[in-house]
Formats: sequence, structure tokens, C-alpha cells
Amino acid sequence: MTEPTDSTSTILPLMQDTLHDALPNLLHEVVRDVERQTYPSATLYVVATPIGNAGDISLRALHTLSIVDAIACEDTRNTGHLLTRYGLSKKLIAAHQHNEREVAETLIRRLQAGERIALVSDAGTPAVSDPGARIVDAVRNAGLRVVPLPGASAAVAALSASGLLNDQFYFVGFLPAKTKQRETVLFNLKSVAATMVFYEAPHRIIETVDALVAMFEPARHVVFARELTKMFEEIHRCTLAEAHAWINAEANRQKGEFVVLLEGAPAAGDQDEIEAERILTILLQECSVKQAATLAAHITGQKKNALYDRALQMKANSEADED
Repeated sequence: MTEPTDSTSTILPLMQDTLHDALPNLLHEVVRDVERQTYPSATLYVVATPIGNAGDISLRALHTLSIVDAIACEDTRNTGHLLTRYGLSKKLIAAHQHNEREVAETLIRRLQAGERIALVSDAGTPAVSDPGARIVDAVRNAGLRVVPLPGASAAVAALSASGLLNDQFYFVGFLPAKTKQRETVLFNLKSVAATMVFYEAPHRIIETVDALVAMFEPARHVVFARELTKMFEEIHRCTLAEAHAWINAEANRQKGEFVVLLEGAPAAGDQDEIEAERILTILLQECSVKQAATLAAHITGQKKNALYDRALQMKANSEADED
């Protein structure tokens, strides 16, 4: 087993080149505090890694990766490259979605022998829309200890910058690739009041936008968080009615990994407003503002003047988007 070192820093040498040997004394103390902590043997360490920016790794994660006996990882090439960035070299064990159960047996034997093993994914936190859950389950069922090391999260990062006013969120992750299965999942989410969090790959983002637009009210807000923490990071919020126009406006908007946030179902008191806006959206395609407001008032029973004002605003927004 690799034993932690108390007298010699295992983290500072990894960081000095990046920080130009100018770490303040306070940071030195934080590093030493990290190294003084207990890192029990016979333990699986679930380590979150950066989602795109190598600077987002934690000091505790660096120290843990430096003292473990081996690292189970989704892709040995990606993890090997990441470790090289930090001046580390470790025994790597491939642990992906196709071999999790078999690898779990190997890891359990090594843990039972007293080793420390880290579990990482290609980016972010293992077992969250990434391989790892089966390994963690098997290790826990074997009576062995599992220690999580939190870190970068694409979902939380997107939520923090979205401006969506909701204290709750519902993590969906990746939608099914098959159309019918995807429609079923989305239909079952129609009444969810929490902000919904989806992950999506660039080659499927258009299909996902199509599916969201078809299933949910056009007035709901959607947030596209693309390439988070990377050079070409982009975060855009609009209504579902505007989603197609935005994502198709530039080819680059369909590139990179996505977090898509969808506003939750409105409270019961807001349903009438949403229905009125849906009706006005349809009528304004064929009618004048005055005609649309009159017809919408007959259909919904709402006041014509309020509907007229809303229709004027919607038409102005539509014309501004076209410009």
C-alpha cells in the first residue's frame, strides 16, 4: 500500500509550476491540513474530477490521487492524461459501463487486502450519469468503506448561473435515444414542479430540443449551458418557443456537451396564463393583435384588455427576435 507522507508535501510540488512558486502562506497551511487528515486503508475513494477546466480539482482530490494504490477509471487514456497534468502516475484499472461488475470483484479483493483505491470518471462525479454506481454498490455490500470527495458538477454549475427561481431541482440526466422511450419519460415529467436537469451530447441536442418543444408549454423557460468551464462556455436562457431559433442560429451552438435546464410545471394559479399565451401564440400567426385578443377572450374567458396587452408584447418580442 502507498502510505501518506506527513513530513513532505505531496500536493505542493504538483501545483508550484502552475502557480509560479508563489503560493501564499495561508494556502500552504490549507495544504498541510489536507495532508494531516485521515485517509483510511481498505477504502474506496469516489473522486470528482474537473468537467473541463483542470484548475477546478480540489486539493483533497489531488492528495488522495497521490496516495492511493490504484485508480479505477472510465477511460485509462483520459485519466492518464489528467494525472500527467498534475505530475502524477498511478496504476490504472479500466472500469466502464461494460465491465463494472467484473471489475468490482477485482477492486473488492484489493480493498480487502488493505489497499486504497480511487474511483474516477472521465469528468465530474462517478456514478452520476457516469459509470461507478455498480462498483460502489458492490463495495458497500462487501462491508467495505466508501468515501466521497466532492468536486465539479455540471448540473450544479448550470443551476447556479441559470437564474431560474426554484429551490428544487429534478435530475434526469441523459434521455433515452429511442423516440418512443424519450417521449414516455418526458410525458411523465410534465407535472414536475422542480427545475429539470438534462445532460445531452452534441449529436443529439436538436432531437432533444424537438422533443421538449413538442411536450411542454412554449412559455416555459429553458437554459442551455454548453461547454461549461471550458474556453467556449456559453449559457443562454430563453422560452421553449424561442429554443429552435436560438440553437439553429449558429452552427457552433450545436457543439460541445450540454446541460439543459427546463423550468418546472407552473403553480395551479399560473395555468390560465400559460394557456392564454399558448392560444395567443397560435392566433397571432394568422390574426392581428386585436383579433387575436378578441378570440382569446372568447376561448379563455379572460379579460380582453389584458389579453390585448399581452398579445402586443408577444408580437413585439417576436419582431425583435426576427431582427
